[in-house]
Amino acid sequence: MDTSAERLDKKLREWSPEVAEEVRRQVDELIELADRGLLDIARSRSLEQDVLDLLDEPSPR
Repeated sequence: MDTSAERLDKKLREWSPEVAEEVRRQVDELIELADRGLLDIARSRSLEQDVLDLLDEPSPR
């Protein structure tokens, strides 16, 4: 097993059931995107959301 998979397995046992379930859901989504060759789209959406989050932050005074 690869080190990332080992780390994920360990963390899934440490986290609360709710957190572990959310992580499993997100990992499943990433696997599906990778299988369909769509990771570049996911990255673009993630970057877009990061920009939107920055725009929503209150401006420093």
